[in-house]
Order: sequence, then C-alpha cells, then structure tokens
Amino acid sequence: MPFDNILCSVAGGIAHVVLHRPEKRNAIDQAMVDDLHRALDGLESDESVRVLIISGAGGRAFAAGADIAQLRDRRAREALQIINARLFQRIEDLPFPTIAAITGYALGGGCELAMSCDLRVAGRSAKLGQPEVGLGIIPAAGGTQRLPRLVGLGRAKEIVYTGRTVDAEEAERIGLVNRVVDDEAVLAAARELAARIAAQGALAVRLAKVALDTSSRTGHQTGALVEQLAQAVLFDSQEKLDRMGAFLERRQRRSPAGNEEPAE
Repeated sequence: MPFDNILCSVAGGIAHVVLHRPEKRNAIDQAMVDDLHRALDGLESDESVRVLIISGAGGRAFAAGADIAQLRDRRAREALQIINARLFQRIEDLPFPTIAAITGYALGGGCELAMSCDLRVAGRSAKLGQPEVGLGIIPAAGGTQRLPRLVGLGRAKEIVYTGRTVDAEEAERIGLVNRVVDDEAVLAAARELAARIAAQGALAVRLAKVALDTSSRTGHQTGALVEQLAQAVLFDSQEKLDRMGAFLERRQRRSPAGNEEPAE
C-alpha cells in the first residue's frame, strides 16, 4: 500500500515504519496521522508481525513535534477530537511490542510518539522534550500521562514546566530511553532488540505486554489478576508445550546420563 508521508515494510516478523517528511523534520501533520492509521490497519491484520520499529527519515529528527502551522489554526473543537492522542494510544495498545529508534530531535508530539512505544533506542544526537508550554499549550497527546510513568512525577513536572530538552545521556539516566548508541548504529540496535523479542514465544510476549500495561495503568491489584489469568492461558497453550519440550530435549542431548544441567 503506497503512502505519502511514511514508508512501511515487513520482513522476518519485524515491521518498520519510517516517518518520511525529512524536509519538515518529520513533523506530524494530519496527512501523516492518516497514513499511520492506514499502516497500522495493515500491520494489525498481518499475523506475521511480531515487533514494530518506528524511526524518522533524514537523521536530523525522529519527529520534531506536530505541525505548528496546523496547530495554530485548531480550536477547542479540534482539541477535543484528540487527533494525535488517539493515534498514540493506538500505538501503545498494539498487540505486539513497539520500538522507537530515535536520532536527532523528538520534541512535542515526536516525544509523545516515542513514549507511546514500549521501548526507545536513541542515538547520541537525540534530544527529547515537551516544549509545548512555550507555545501556550500543554503536551496533551499523552505527554502529561506517559512522561511521569517513565521518569517519575517530579522530573516530569520539571521537564514540562520548563519546556527544556533532554539529551541522550540524561534521557538514558532518568529512564526516558532504554539504550543509547552511536547514531549510525541506532537502527541496527533497534533491529537486534526486535529480533530478540521476535524469537520469543509470540503469545507469551503479547500477554506479557497486556499484564505490564495493565499494571502501569491501573495498579498492582488489577495487574496481578491479569498476570495470573495470562499465565493460566499460556499454561494450556501449544506454544508452551512445544517450547518446553524443545528445551528439555536440548538439555537431555547436552547432559551426560544421570547428570542433568540446571534449568536455564
């Protein structure tokens, strides 16, 4: 399916979406939002997809926020349509894990998009932030909700109130990104991480995501209940039987008779 503002591909169970407006530093406008929804429609129906990587074209920016020219003309009615927030929530709710591969700027809506992903790999040039208050608005596409979950309420308040940018080293230190590598290695690192995830049990990863997200949104009690139910489903799954059977066969082949190795 052709797109005007993104590129989308799938290979080996790993989907890759590239935000492709390099002349605008991949600013997220309505046309890009529409393209992303169309791409997600296809990826959600593709049973081969195990992980999604999102990156930005050009190297200068992952996404330098929303398109300010469009934002300036929007009023309360458009704000209540939660155009970007709906997209980012959809990304967070995808049934497979997502990885943001960040080089350059990830500001405003770009930072909110990165935070809607499960994991973030950043290049050393990465600069993240929520500068919306300087424009007379707030990070309302999930920024005030996801940032505290990642870095804590106190740090989130300081970042939002001041509108300052956070460099890659600080972002890793405070938990805003998971890993920092050289810029030229960002996609390779994201693909390596994606491949490790894709090699695991598909249903187990999917239900682990559900349990983790439930806990972060609703608290320990509900999260623990979902965890128990997920494990019960997995205990009866063919995937669990096949993978544990294969593990035991490998251990038996490696171990001398009567000298079993400990479980891995």
